[in-house]
Amino acid sequence: MSDIGDWFKSVPFITRYWFAGSIAVPLIGKLGLISPVFLVLWPEAFFHKFQIWRPITSTLYFPVGPGTGFLYLVNLYFLYQYSSRLETGAFDGRPADYIFMLLFNWLCIVITGLMMDMQLLMIPLIMSVLYVWAQLNRETVVSFWFGTRFKACYLPWVILGFNYIIGGSVVNELIGNLVGHFYFFLMFKYPMDLGGRSFLSTPQFLYRWFPNRRGGVSGFGVPPTRRQVPQEQAGGGGGGGGGGRYNWGQGFRLGDD
Repeated sequence: MSDIGDWFKSVPFITRYWFAGSIAVPLIGKLGLISPVFLVLWPEAFFHKFQIWRPITSTLYFPVGPGTGFLYLVNLYFLYQYSSRLETGAFDGRPADYIFMLLFNWLCIVITGLMMDMQLLMIPLIMSVLYVWAQLNRETVVSFWFGTRFKACYLPWVILGFNYIIGGSVVNELIGNLVGHFYFFLMFKYPMDLGGRSFLSTPQFLYRWFPNRRGGVSGFGVPPTRRQVPQEQAGGGGGGGGGGRYNWGQGFRLGDD
């Protein structure tokens, strides 16, 4: 238990609480402490009954069972690996910027979920983070099934395509990839590579709550271009990722086996 505690304390701060919430909320639903029907995203309950907690719990909750347990563990692995790598790499020392990225992606996913009547939002948010990591580390070589190796920028789409081939749902992965691309384009590609204006910036109140740990200047991590970037935006990338024969992202609705 002490080894588990030491490992948990070593997890980066933001990833640690996201990871812990993604374990605690499904456990609460599994034990019946709170009925899962109150944890998923239902537009009618959100808009008409003002159950405003649902966008948050639906991002953390996943129906763990005989047919979904392995998929849940795989996505917990993705959450831990790629959120940790972003937080300690491109966003190292800039917790406010990383929290803003998560909030922006989460808000886009919640709006999409309400429009499409999606009840579970865990996988889209994790995939959006994986997509951003893959683009910021696009030249990193990663391994996948049967030892195949390719650049990290293709990883989100390989996962989506693999799930499609084995007959799974690709809606969650597709939404996560599109939201991740939306953030990546607005934050990095458009202003830095295409010379456009910057549409996204971290609110100052986040800097007051989560001040930078170095430099004192707001900024983001490694951009995807080879152009010269300001010193305050210099950062680092992460490592590679792996894969196996998984049903990477099949979507589930409440009540599915």
